[in-house]
Amino acid sequence: MKLGHPLPTPAVDLGLLLARVLIGIVLIAHGWQKFATYTLDGTAQSFDLMGVPAPQAAAVFAAVVELAGGTLLLVGLLTPVAAALVVLDMLGAFWFAHRSAGVFVADGGWELVAVIAALAVAVAAAGPGRASLDHAIDRKIAA
Repeated sequence: MKLGHPLPTPAVDLGLLLARVLIGIVLIAHGWQKFATYTLDGTAQSFDLMGVPAPQAAAVFAAVVELAGGTLLLVGLLTPVAAALVVLDMLGAFWFAHRSAGVFVADGGWELVAVIAALAVAVAAAGPGRASLDHAIDRKIAA
């Protein structure tokens, strides 16, 4: 392996799988939290206090994107669509909830939402890898 050259395909697939699984778990947990712990009404109230436009609709969007988008990324299905929606969700979280709090998540900062958005962009750009439903469907269609 030379510096600046891609890793062998199995290593890339493993890296993409790990990225998808980790981002999926984090998103599913946050989406579920909005539904079950905070409730959609509670999430909407928090969003309203942060100045999020249409807080009720934004709460539903965030909860659904995080739960469904996280699940889709975890299994590697409709990866570009799921990633785009996750990035949009994280941009909203950055802008309305975290940008004024600095970098560190312990202070309410934006580092977590930035890392999630960056991982979603990276997975969308690289593709979900061979250990994904997208790859399995593509192979079946090509056959």
